[in-house]
Amino acid sequence: MPGRGSGLLPAGLRAWMLLLAATGAVEQRLRAVVKERLDVSHDEFLVLCLLAEQPEGGLRMTRVAELLGRPKTRLTYQIACLQHAGLVTRRSVCGDRRGIEVALPDKARRLLTEASDTLAETVTESFGRFMGPDQCEAMRALVPDLAQESRGE
Repeated sequence: MPGRGSGLLPAGLRAWMLLLAATGAVEQRLRAVVKERLDVSHDEFLVLCLLAEQPEGGLRMTRVAELLGRPKTRLTYQIACLQHAGLVTRRSVCGDRRGIEVALPDKARRLLTEASDTLAETVTESFGRFMGPDQCEAMRALVPDLAQESRGE
């Protein structure tokens, strides 16, 4: 059958499963470092990272939930924990009394800046340990143009 490797799964699905396994292993290692360096959960860390990438201001909570694929009720709890720790601010969106925007205060920006090198090293080292030839091939199978773009072709 076309598009199938030696197993039961089509090549694209096999590639995705291999990548999930590798990123899951990296995530497990990163969880420990995030807890140690920032004293937040991995899910709270993802919220902080998402907010850190905003050039100015913040994001509406509905957009954060959407981008992270999280239920709004779970996100509300995570935001409350982060707010209690002084790592996010919440404010009503002008003109929309139901809309809430969250943003990073200076304290969170400082913490992320101080921890970012260690966190980036953890990801790089972990990928080096957990991404073997199968996972690299899986990445190329999922994003075939990636190899050409990185070589400037």
